[in-house]
Amino acid sequence: MEYCFKAILQSSGWRENVRITVDDGLIVSIEENSNGSPTGYALPGFRNCHSHAFQYAMAGLAERHDRTSGRDDFWGWRDTMYRLALSLDPDQVEAIATMLYSELVRHGYTHVCEFHYLHHDKDGSPYDNPGEMGERLISAAETSGINITLLPVFYQKGGFGKDPLPEQRRFISRTIDDYASLLERTVKACEKSQIASAGVAVHSLRGVDPENVVRAANDLPKDLPFHIHISEQLKEVADCKEFLGTRPVEWFLDKVDVSERLNFVHATHVNDSEVKAMAERGANVVLCPSTEGNLGDGIFPLNDFQKAGGKWSIGTDSHVGLSPFEELRLLDYGQRLTTHRRDTFSGRFESSAENAIRNAAFAGMKAAGENGGEYFEIGKPLNGCVIGKDHPLIESCGMESLADRIVYASDPSWVKGTIVNGRWVVKDGQHLNREKTADDFASALKRLVQNSES
Repeated sequence: MEYCFKAILQSSGWRENVRITVDDGLIVSIEENSNGSPTGYALPGFRNCHSHAFQYAMAGLAERHDRTSGRDDFWGWRDTMYRLALSLDPDQVEAIATMLYSELVRHGYTHVCEFHYLHHDKDGSPYDNPGEMGERLISAAETSGINITLLPVFYQKGGFGKDPLPEQRRFISRTIDDYASLLERTVKACEKSQIASAGVAVHSLRGVDPENVVRAANDLPKDLPFHIHISEQLKEVADCKEFLGTRPVEWFLDKVDVSERLNFVHATHVNDSEVKAMAERGANVVLCPSTEGNLGDGIFPLNDFQKAGGKWSIGTDSHVGLSPFEELRLLDYGQRLTTHRRDTFSGRFESSAENAIRNAAFAGMKAAGENGGEYFEIGKPLNGCVIGKDHPLIESCGMESLADRIVYASDPSWVKGTIVNGRWVVKDGQHLNREKTADDFASALKRLVQNSES
């Protein structure tokens, strides 16, 4: 199979009039200056490095705020999320995830890292198949045509030194052996799928006993990526200092063997020494600007992290935003608003967008457990976000500014299609399985509303 593009973006810049030949989803040749009929401009498919799929069912539904409650913050939002988590059955979870993943592909994502902690039945008891929910997420990814790194989450506590809350009963692995068993089952489920891989995840320092955080990071398979929420909330940092005598990132870096497999999610509230240490130790940071803004988390000190050589990727977390371009814009604009400068991603004469895509792509590979040296590479799957060539802003743009125009001026209609593993999954702006996916999603949400009213 052949694909012809007006240009493809590689890490070193644009390559024009390119023909890519694919066999069984893998790139076998990349030819420049071809004479084929081009479809558009191909960017590397984006990796969404932090997702809670079930939360898509409540996107935009936690925006009625009571200023007198004292709970108009992340912790109040969490109560709403817990009610949703306690209401869903496996069929609903699969339908919601399938809809979400289809929408992610429509927006240009070709890979999702699913931070999955909805493990048990509604009463907290294990399913007959303890990996039921994880397998449903793999099935959703297969139906949607997106690659998935499934990250079963070790969740043990209700806070620093506290027993789990009743609302968390579906999340809990009582011991690290219980979690290791869940991880092993997840790895085996992923091995049965052509689009799935597994990783290790700890919910947070407040969510797992400290000694088990260390064991999970140091003793479980080190060939898998490792993800952890950390320093997202000011209260979390204060509670950590009281319980462990130090700040979360500082504690983690002191106790755990750190390498490029490590992904700190959010890391919103970090001090100068933590920023420098994260970068020097090779830890990646996963940033989710639309969710972090929606929850009022704060703004990660990205400029300082980048100056220290730090690497970062993006995710959509609770899915109030689904566009990779929106995540990159919000990430940049947050820095501009705090530094009063406009050079977040670029040095002298460099493209802000190309540098942003480069950071997100290569750190995204690490987060997903992939190895790769280039966006489009012979011997690797063809995964691309294809921008249409006919928009007036595209037609009037030179190649040196094309990536900047796409990242900073586009809307989702600019995404002509998305190619995953060598085949069109979204074409002419429409997901190939959209009708059934949307019907199943609507049915799942209808049942959810009916159950909440009964």
